[in-house]
Amino acid sequence: MLRTQRRLKLLGPADLAEVIALLARDPVVNVVCDYRARLTQLQPRWLGGEMWGYYEGSDLLSVCHSAANLMPAMATPEAIDRFAERALWQGRRCWTVLGPSSAVEPMWDRLAREWPAPREVRRGQRHLEIHEDPLVEPDPLVRRSSLDELDIVYPASVAMYTEEVGVSPEEHGGGATYRARVAQLISRQWSFVRIEDGRVVFKAEVAAATPHACQVQDVYVAPDRRGEGLGSAGMAAVVATALREIAPVVSLYVNDGNLAARRVYEKIGFRQTETFTTVLF
Repeated sequence: MLRTQRRLKLLGPADLAEVIALLARDPVVNVVCDYRARLTQLQPRWLGGEMWGYYEGSDLLSVCHSAANLMPAMATPEAIDRFAERALWQGRRCWTVLGPSSAVEPMWDRLAREWPAPREVRRGQRHLEIHEDPLVEPDPLVRRSSLDELDIVYPASVAMYTEEVGVSPEEHGGGATYRARVAQLISRQWSFVRIEDGRVVFKAEVAAATPHACQVQDVYVAPDRRGEGLGSAGMAAVVATALREIAPVVSLYVNDGNLAARRVYEKIGFRQTETFTTVLF
């Protein structure tokens, strides 16, 4: 009996249609990987890394985005082993390993034997989705930001990142790169804010979008304005606009211990569809 050939392949532009078709089997959970594939057309110079594909015979079964983020998608147990082998051979090049816990946990078990200890492993993150109008009245003062407001939006972005990740994005000379990222999201009209007296009191950004879904990240309420309902009404405004103008499903993921945020998202109408794990270096 002939055995099915199993192999790992470095994917490129010629493989794009096959990758998109695979990720479309779970397009909301895979939205970030799907977005990166579409945006870069799998050109290495735009990916900032590589996209790996795991095949059995001629069938592409799993992929893994390997750049600043290491993201397995549609990963079978055999694919996880191969992806881990490749990552160990390369050495750590990423700042995070993230994705569905069913893939990231066994992958990290392999990587942890040789890679340096991470700053944090966030298990049990709740992946949430909404595809209908929010159950909360949207804040009419939340709107898209403009590039001439970059100097106002940027400090709030730095504050959000530092609070969420535990280190400033400006460390080790990263300020220019992070500022460019914030400007890029504003240019795409994916940055949403409520500004009062020249400062941001609420913000959120669409970080990735495909024809199937978009993912919201970097949700922030100014510390002295928390508890006023700005987060609920602000996110409702983002969801309403995103569903109407960006994608038919809005997704995000939230740390299991962030009870305040979880209550906000549940109130708006988000429902859990998957569990994520993120390893941060």
